[in-house]
Amino acid sequence: MSDQNRPGRPRVGVVGLGAMGLGMARSLRTAGYDVGVHDLRPDTAAAFARGGGTAFGTCGELAAAVDVLVSVVVNAAQVETVLFGSDGAADRLRPGSVFVMCSTVDPAWSAALEGRLAEKGVLYLDAPISGGAARAAAGELTMMTSGSAEAYSVADPVLEAMSSTVYRLGEHAGLGSKVKIVNQLLAGVHIAAAAEAMALGIRAGVPAEALYEVITHSAGNSWMFENRMAHVLAGDYTPLSAVDIFVKDLGLVLDSARPERFPLPLAATAHQMFLQASASGLGAEDDSAVIKIFPGIDLPKPVEA
Repeated sequence: MSDQNRPGRPRVGVVGLGAMGLGMARSLRTAGYDVGVHDLRPDTAAAFARGGGTAFGTCGELAAAVDVLVSVVVNAAQVETVLFGSDGAADRLRPGSVFVMCSTVDPAWSAALEGRLAEKGVLYLDAPISGGAARAAAGELTMMTSGSAEAYSVADPVLEAMSSTVYRLGEHAGLGSKVKIVNQLLAGVHIAAAAEAMALGIRAGVPAEALYEVITHSAGNSWMFENRMAHVLAGDYTPLSAVDIFVKDLGLVLDSARPERFPLPLAATAHQMFLQASASGLGAEDDSAVIKIFPGIDLPKPVEA
């Protein structure tokens, strides 16, 4: 990595250049960081580096070059690989450096990870994100974070470059992930409810465009209805967030409540809807494709280019 960062700012790396991670890396670059990146798709990392930054072949090589390593992978299993897999980051991060974990995971697992990294002298921030790919690229994410004051003191400028709002929820890992679990409960239920409502209207003979227009200007609207049902109107199920993401995330929601014997009837129903969509072969499609589980719905077809 070249020495382009402003004096006093940490060197930063991003692992995982999916829709969110790529946007976050770009927002860091826009903020003036010489960003190191690693992705399982070498061409993706190389393409990013051509616009400024450095592509690394392994997580370990990247970790050795940075002060703050931001992980934007899908789940806890992938985070484990980033840290503890072959040439992983955990043994290459220098003492006092910070690992920022942005995935949606079991809060108890995240809390335990803080201790595992502390044994190596590495600081940790539990920092799940929300906002979507466009806001990631604009540096306008919401970050739900928890961790030590020492970790924040190193990573703060990096967090600020990636987000419009950084919530500090506690001094130990886990609280950030707990808040993200609550957010995902709402997000999944809202998408499922939006799909059900749109499907009912279409089945009842209401023109889909008219239904969308009325609802988005009425009290029944939600951000998820307005955003996801636009995908349905376009007939475009290119995955920005896939059906299988909510199979995972709502599963985590239910798992987190089970030890407390806490009932989550709406989350459970929404989870079953996403499971049905996934079982029908729609798991890799955009999460708005959950509408396809309803029978007899004449859905719009994508316009041919």
